[in-house]
Amino acid sequence: MSTNKIAMKTISKWLLLALLLAGVIATFYSLWKRQQPKPVNYEVHKAERRDLQKQTIVTGKVEPRDEVAVKAQIQGIVAEIYKEAGQTIKVGEAIAKIKVVPDMQSLSNAESRVRLAEYSLQNVMQVFTRDSALYSKKILSREDYDKSLLQLKQAREELKSANDNLSIVREGVAASSKEAGNTIVRSSINGTILEVPVKVGNSVQQVGAFSEGTTIATVADMTDMLFVGNIDETDVGKLHEGMPMNLIIGALNDCQFRAKLEYISPKGTESNGAMMFEIKGAAEIPDSVAIRSGYSANAEIVLQSRTNVLSIAEAAVHTQNDSTFVELLTDTTKIGDGYNTQNIEKRLVRTGMSDGINIEITEGLKEGDLVRGNPITNIK
Repeated sequence: MSTNKIAMKTISKWLLLALLLAGVIATFYSLWKRQQPKPVNYEVHKAERRDLQKQTIVTGKVEPRDEVAVKAQIQGIVAEIYKEAGQTIKVGEAIAKIKVVPDMQSLSNAESRVRLAEYSLQNVMQVFTRDSALYSKKILSREDYDKSLLQLKQAREELKSANDNLSIVREGVAASSKEAGNTIVRSSINGTILEVPVKVGNSVQQVGAFSEGTTIATVADMTDMLFVGNIDETDVGKLHEGMPMNLIIGALNDCQFRAKLEYISPKGTESNGAMMFEIKGAAEIPDSVAIRSGYSANAEIVLQSRTNVLSIAEAAVHTQNDSTFVELLTDTTKIGDGYNTQNIEKRLVRTGMSDGINIEITEGLKEGDLVRGNPITNIK
């Protein structure tokens, strides 16, 4: 009985040692496994023929080419407004009527001028009546009579001018004129009214040497639209007038329209530390599209293009010591869904135009060659 117990203890002891040894071996194997370099998978790119385009995107807005601010020509108060924003208008159509508020000093001077003209006319008429009587009796010469008649005509004309001036000061229109004068504000172009910033009762200032005058309405020709944007100095040298543009207007569900570059500013302006140059392009917008002034837009401009050229992903091209090379796969054996990317050859290449994703290869590769790209990182 004691022998069996001893045997059982011996077996348990060796079994425990075996389990302990297995645990130690497993631990060391796990540590060794972790220290072993993991196999790295790489992207593989094929040299293919593609059409490449290098383009820049310019942000800006769409606005009418001709936009006119119609201003008041006299000082006064807005009495009536005949049009509102959004309506079409033709040259000469009335937009608003202004009631004149005369300046008291100007009014006093105009009234004084009328009184002086009346006094002068009364005096000249008395002289002319006397000279006429003398001339009829052959006492006054024809020459003196003609002078007296001329003075009478001048006095009458001066009174008429004084009355017209007084009427203009009071009402904004000459008494002898049948026209509405400056009290009616009229459009100077055909187009659409974009804005009427005044209301009935507002005071307005006339256009003068020291005053820009009050804007009664803004009128624009909405059939002739321009794209206006700013481009960085690094790209402006690649532009020239007449280049095609592709306009994308976000407010119209990213509708695209053709345009043609027609203006590049000769002077730049600094914005956030960069020099920007204004450009303008004539937009070709069909009449069926309702466009509004000030819509934000992006203009895509193709700076360079290549057709059917050998190219490869730019990420697969490396530069070192003024040399440009790719890692060409020398073993194209399939491994699962990919290729064996361990056997490579550094191959010098000469590059051309890049569109930011693919780059032209002018020398060093042939169509169908496979090159190794960047490592594939699995993010879990």
